[in-house]
Amino acid sequence: MIPVILSGGSGSRLWPLSRKLYPKQFLALTGQRTLFQQTLMRLDAEGMGAPIVVCNEEHRFIVSEQLAGIGCSAQAVLLEPFGRNTAPAIAMVAMKLVAEGRDELLLVLPADHVVEDQKALQRALALATIAAEQGAMVLFGVPASKPETGFGYIKSRPARDDLPPGVLAVERFVEKPSSAKASEFVASGDYFWNSGMFLFRCSRYLEELKGHEPDIYDTCLLALERSKHEGDSVAIDEATFACCPDNSIDYAVMEKTGRACVVPLDAGWNDVGCWSSLWDVQGKDEHGNALQGDVVLQDCHNCLVHGTGKLVTLVGLDDLVVVETKDAVMITHRERSQEVKQLVNTLAAQGRQEAHNHTQVYRPWGAYDSVDNGSRFQVKHITVKPGAQLSLQMHHHRAEHWIVVSGTAQVTCDDKVFLLTENQSTYIPIASVHRLANPGKIPLEIIEVQSGSYLGEDDIQRLEDVYGRTGKQREGEPVKT
Repeated sequence: MIPVILSGGSGSRLWPLSRKLYPKQFLALTGQRTLFQQTLMRLDAEGMGAPIVVCNEEHRFIVSEQLAGIGCSAQAVLLEPFGRNTAPAIAMVAMKLVAEGRDELLLVLPADHVVEDQKALQRALALATIAAEQGAMVLFGVPASKPETGFGYIKSRPARDDLPPGVLAVERFVEKPSSAKASEFVASGDYFWNSGMFLFRCSRYLEELKGHEPDIYDTCLLALERSKHEGDSVAIDEATFACCPDNSIDYAVMEKTGRACVVPLDAGWNDVGCWSSLWDVQGKDEHGNALQGDVVLQDCHNCLVHGTGKLVTLVGLDDLVVVETKDAVMITHRERSQEVKQLVNTLAAQGRQEAHNHTQVYRPWGAYDSVDNGSRFQVKHITVKPGAQLSLQMHHHRAEHWIVVSGTAQVTCDDKVFLLTENQSTYIPIASVHRLANPGKIPLEIIEVQSGSYLGEDDIQRLEDVYGRTGKQREGEPVKT
């Protein structure tokens, strides 16, 4: 059995904590480990193969770092140039395995869900395995316990004779019903929430996809043939993948196949899709408030307050969500937290970088944090991992001053290469070819002061890069270097 971890979402309903370039699956929202890491760690079972991860190309270094952080090795990482939903993502994995002469069961798991009861998950998985071995397309259905309007629903019916005891047949799917309908579904007892978790054999999924959505099948097959394979990474061909229809596995296959079935999963599941669902799974004080960070409340009830730096105070408020980050504050009624996604779309339409980036941006070599900026200057705090280095590059419109706060810096500036230690500094003139590296054993921290007529991130000409990112930075691309 091969776990397929789908990690392509942007988590916009959890803005401003979740951003496009560092979405919710890579955040530690419900414990010390991130949601992505928790998903991987619950797969420690006999007969489970190394995972295959599908993620956005922009997240490849985050995925690598978080895999290493829990000592996990993926047998493959498929890098999508952009999202095309779950049906194509799963198809690429199944096609890759079949092309290698393999036809295992695929356990499809979103990277951003919470499952609290590991034993219940294992029991459901054992039952689902029996059904999948017999050719079924298995969905894991969570018993609908309250009228959620943000989930898809599955109506079950008594099992067919060809299904194992405990496995239910599917009568129909309902996508995000009204509150009144959701209440009816819960009262009937016949409905499950669609968890987005699936189990089936590679060849079975491809057979169903080819029969119901041949355009997705054909395009994915061609895109995989044209993709670039490097080590355990597969960079999906962008031009071909752009022609692929955008569709979910639910619409493309599960609602059309005659082989769909439901295995009940009562394991403390939550998709952590919005702030209200995060409030559901977090610990609370005696007044029902879920608090994180430096927070002081007075006469408040059933609020979620998440602070990351500043003191956050509330007086006499109920059922609110308040989230503070370095560059944004978001306040909404807890029952309307699903609407944060529309807010993020508005910000993106206005060209606001807050929709995409935090002030701290993570790169394969470390991270940088925007400290201050003005019309002709910008200040950044840069951290470089031990042994890492930035690209060899130049800028046409800005000069840079580097001040070492801690660690040792190896600086390349035109034909000079030299070391700087704590409290030492250097100047990088406009158009100089330069590079920053950390030859030491501890993180290197520097303060970078940029000055010039243009400070955009697209004023970067990469000449050499160990991460394969040479060339001119694309205009508007939110990457430091």
